[in-house]
Amino acid sequence: MIAATPDPTAEILVVMINLPDPETAQRLATAIVEQRLAACANVMAPCRSVYRWRGEVETADETPVFFKTTRAGYPSLESAIRALHPYELPEIVALPVAAGLPAYLAWVADETEVLP
Repeated sequence: MIAATPDPTAEILVVMINLPDPETAQRLATAIVEQRLAACANVMAPCRSVYRWRGEVETADETPVFFKTTRAGYPSLESAIRALHPYELPEIVALPVAAGLPAYLAWVADETEVLP
């Protein structure tokens, strides 16, 4: 019996976070990619967030960052974000990739593989 080729989309995640400013976002994004916890980080344009915090509606200017990683690498990525993030309760949301260019998904997997 021939084994089925695993679906690379089942293993790739896009992880989104928000940081207080572009400089902090750039530093955290660089550290994460240097550690091979994500293949890529997109530091986005600043945005205005509106949220409820401790019973009050708050607003803040924030800089979103999107990371591309693998499901297996997610726990280490989350741990690193929590260690480096300045917020008491950082937004860390992982979304599964439903479809994508196979060569790109393979690149994400290759770039997040821990080297010996």
